[in-house]
Amino acid sequence: MTFRTETSLAGYARAAVEMKTRMHEYCASTAGGEYTRAFVETLLVSLPDDDDTAHAHQKLVDVINRATSAVWAQSEAYVLAPAMTAVVAAAAQALDLTGDLLTADAAPTDSGVLFLPEPIYHRNLIGQVSGIAAITWATIASPSGRSWLICGWADRDDPEDPHAARIQGYAHQDPTLRSRLGPYVLTNLDMLPIAAPVPAVAPPDIDEPDRDWETSPDGRNVIADAAARTRVCAAIAYAFWRIQAQPISVAAPAPLDRSARRRAARARIVHDTRVVMLRRTSALTEPADGPARWHYRVRFVVRGHWRRLTDKHGQARRIWIHAHLKGPGDAPLLHGEKVAVLAR
Repeated sequence: MTFRTETSLAGYARAAVEMKTRMHEYCASTAGGEYTRAFVETLLVSLPDDDDTAHAHQKLVDVINRATSAVWAQSEAYVLAPAMTAVVAAAAQALDLTGDLLTADAAPTDSGVLFLPEPIYHRNLIGQVSGIAAITWATIASPSGRSWLICGWADRDDPEDPHAARIQGYAHQDPTLRSRLGPYVLTNLDMLPIAAPVPAVAPPDIDEPDRDWETSPDGRNVIADAAARTRVCAAIAYAFWRIQAQPISVAAPAPLDRSARRRAARARIVHDTRVVMLRRTSALTEPADGPARWHYRVRFVVRGHWRRLTDKHGQARRIWIHAHLKGPGDAPLLHGEKVAVLAR
């Protein structure tokens, strides 16, 4: 079960529970710890190789493992509807948080998981492209104060993701590799300070004109480190935090079927899922499925009338509907003939 095959709110909820369960098991496993250690060592390869550095590496690995394992199990899940992906990507690409002071309530929750059924792709400074199919965030304590630990995850089996293709190549050399990976693979690690100025991103070193730039999937949103003014994964997370709280979006609770709820309860996984999508600004005037049966081309006056309703107890009641205009806002107004009679 993956988000690529789901289109309904219930389907998104089932996929979220499935992925959270599998990722919690993976992050708590020995294989997950080994991958995190290798990822941190690759990320901090420029530091000296001594006992103090090794101890600092291990402390960072432990923090990441504890934080991510807890987030996948105990945090609410958000699913970004595909129609919102371009909005969040554009906001993240233009975002510059340098010097800003972020308060603890900037995020909707202290920790959370954001699923992107349509990934946002990230091009690093050496030209490699990887998809960001999920983002997790959690508040952690550090010597400089509290911060958000923001992790970006690529879909291991995404057929369009170049990073997934690289994993396939490595799997040919090591057949056990796929069994030692979760459905999502850690590819980004960012920090955003809380109540402290956001540090500036170091200017990129791009003096190699013959650099081999990897091709990105057609028609997808790609953010490059070379042009970013805030760390890409942190920028996407912050853009989502801000946009999901705006009137243009709505976070709809996704219903979960009984079997998925029971599985989440057995695995002790929080199963609350919200689908963030564009808020509808006008009511539908045509059926969503099949050809339209009618549509209004004019505006007209609807007289006041009583409407019969039935409450949840089956009791009938009436409400008065005041006179109002009906039809598209930009359509011409149809004036009917109305006669007023004055009589004693």
